[in-house]
Amino acid sequence: MRHVLAAVLAAVSLPSIAGAQTAAPPASAPAPRQSEIGAAIAGDMDGLMTLYRDLHANPELSGQEINTAGKLARRLRAMKFDVTEKVGGTGVVAVMKNGSGPVLLIRADMDGLPVTEQTGLAFASKVRAKTAEGVDTGVMHACGHDTHMTAFIETAKLLSARKDQWKGTLVMILQPAEETGKGARAMLEDGLYNRFPRPTHAIAFHDAANLEAGKIGYTPGYALANVDSVDIVVKGVGGHGAYPQATKDPIVLGARIVTTLQTLVSREQDPQDPAVVTVGSFQAGTKHNIIPDEAKLQLTVRSYSDETRAKLIKGIERIARGEAIAAGIPDDRMPAVSVQDEFTPSTYNPPEFAEKMAAVLRGHFPQGQVVKTPAVMGGEDFGRYYRADKSIASFIFWVGGVPADQMAKAAAGQLSLPSLHSPFWAPEADKVVASASEAMTVLALDILKRD
Repeated sequence: MRHVLAAVLAAVSLPSIAGAQTAAPPASAPAPRQSEIGAAIAGDMDGLMTLYRDLHANPELSGQEINTAGKLARRLRAMKFDVTEKVGGTGVVAVMKNGSGPVLLIRADMDGLPVTEQTGLAFASKVRAKTAEGVDTGVMHACGHDTHMTAFIETAKLLSARKDQWKGTLVMILQPAEETGKGARAMLEDGLYNRFPRPTHAIAFHDAANLEAGKIGYTPGYALANVDSVDIVVKGVGGHGAYPQATKDPIVLGARIVTTLQTLVSREQDPQDPAVVTVGSFQAGTKHNIIPDEAKLQLTVRSYSDETRAKLIKGIERIARGEAIAAGIPDDRMPAVSVQDEFTPSTYNPPEFAEKMAAVLRGHFPQGQVVKTPAVMGGEDFGRYYRADKSIASFIFWVGGVPADQMAKAAAGQLSLPSLHSPFWAPEADKVVASASEAMTVLALDILKRD
């Protein structure tokens, strides 16, 4: 997931992180009405943790999920799903038809991140790989996609074993390249809604680094943001640092652009419509006494509505050009603003459906386990499945991964919690998998319920 849920990187001890992975299976009993689902998951937990540890130790970067896709596709075939591989690159689509009725899409993402793991876990990733840009890096499931896949496989098993309790069609997809914002689009462009049954409903979950392990969070309406990566090449006229009057300094101009960009949110944006414009990189020059020809800025831009997104991007272009004009830059040296192709659209939970799904979860889980959570400025390309067909009832929810003792210490100011994308992120995996697979199964049985 292309965001940070809890703002601070961890000062958490490695032993406490590793201990979270060896905790006993969840002790709280599921609600009596469907307690057999929770019991079934508890009985499968040893095997699920074996799968989780294997996925965790063997992550693959976005678009490179060949082995991950293959091993999970074999499991789905063994459950009698009709499985198609290499959809949108390395994506997997598993279909199970069970009479007439709704078509439910359940999605999990497969990719790891270019992060060198520092959790100290016995099964920590030691994988190294090259990014698409050719950078050699450590690889880690620092966003918890290993828990997503494990819960996905258990959900598939639970539903395939309970065909007498539902009717309709399951379309279970393993998606590549969520972290680059390209995977959902690639699967859709490869005919996901044409080659396979078109969904009427879609659900997914994401682990959370700001919720207690096993707790379920949901957000009606906008849940996650539009995420744009914007580059600005600031052009100047270089020369000797001792004779600035003979130059047009792109560093000074770049600094003016950075400062004025702050007014896009603080002075032009409705305070009740959140937005973010952050300059994450400013690169220019090679030596103390040389004024360079150009400077390069890299921005992350976040919003919820498409209208606000367009307004921010136009504002960036306007400010870059306006500051260049004020600096006396000629027309043929105006800054070049480009929006990268890796755009991730906002994720929207249709409110009525979100509240309906929340009610189903509240009716199943113990009181207090399901909570409403605020929207975040992170990105998740699950939103593309709804955007491609807004008649789909779509719902993504959170499942907390922070051990209860660490949540308590963090609340007391005794430690800072690691965020998603941190090299220290190690969720309490058994509780994430148990709650997520039970929640997805319960929701699926409700959506596909027999008359």
